[in-house]
Amino acid sequence: MRVVFMGSPQFAVPPLEYLVLGGYEVAAVYTQPDRTGGRGRALVASPAKQAALALGLRVVQPASLKEAAAVEQLAGFNPDLIVVAAFGQILPKSVLSLPRLGCLNVHPSLLPRFRGASPVAAAILAGDEFSGVSIILLDEGMDSGPVLARAKIPVSARDTTASLTDKLSLLGARLLGEVLVGWTRGELSPQPQDEATASYCSPITKEEGEIDWRLSALEIWRRVRAFYPWPGCYTRWRGKTLKIIEAVPLPQAKTAKAGEVVALTSGAGFGIGTGDGTLSVLKVQLEGKQELSAAEFLRGQRDFVGAVLPSS
Repeated sequence: MRVVFMGSPQFAVPPLEYLVLGGYEVAAVYTQPDRTGGRGRALVASPAKQAALALGLRVVQPASLKEAAAVEQLAGFNPDLIVVAAFGQILPKSVLSLPRLGCLNVHPSLLPRFRGASPVAAAILAGDEFSGVSIILLDEGMDSGPVLARAKIPVSARDTTASLTDKLSLLGARLLGEVLVGWTRGELSPQPQDEATASYCSPITKEEGEIDWRLSALEIWRRVRAFYPWPGCYTRWRGKTLKIIEAVPLPQAKTAKAGEVVALTSGAGFGIGTGDGTLSVLKVQLEGKQELSAAEFLRGQRDFVGAVLPSS
């Protein structure tokens, strides 16, 4: 069976590796064009491209799959199946209709909950106890196709978007392996999603990372985890960005005023007052500096305790 794989970020790498190790013929790997990044603004290949090249696979990087020439090139690979995992483009009907076994998508949420661009962060922001992976048969909508299988895992209190994405990626690769066996044998029946319970999540913007200290400690804690590694949760101190890397809520603590920095009796670091409770800060990074524990940061910023940080 000839497969064309489409994916871009690190989430896509384990499913791609599964296909190769599972003996499937991967005719091509489609991924987003190289982007400029880093201090030198050099072109950076997507993790999926890097993995594909290491595996000796052909890589194709179309700016859009809506162009007739791009569809013609894809048809030339004569795929029996297209597997998608965070590709970054919505596939047009002309692509969806190409493979005889359709286009399967590995999506990191328990659909129909959290369709869209940021489902992992959305699960953490919502305080969900469980997240998971769904494999769907793609249609022309946004993650709205019928479901072939789901698998779920608990969301740890220490999970960030980075750590939870890694877990879901491995889960998705295993689930893909199970689904492909049944799907190619005609043993699976896609189940329509319940539109009445569908929810959507938009792409995260950099501005969302700025902390509003009037929110509760619980909400800010979830944001710290959901926005790691990007865009990061941050506040302002002496004209510079101060990232809150790791924190825990103290909802029962005596609340200082929103944004006020207070010493903690444990001596481990500091807390910041919120709209409800205190946020105990464990790790921070000041703009232009390395990441430090809260205690280390305080030793270099002796007048930090007592300051009032601005709300967004």
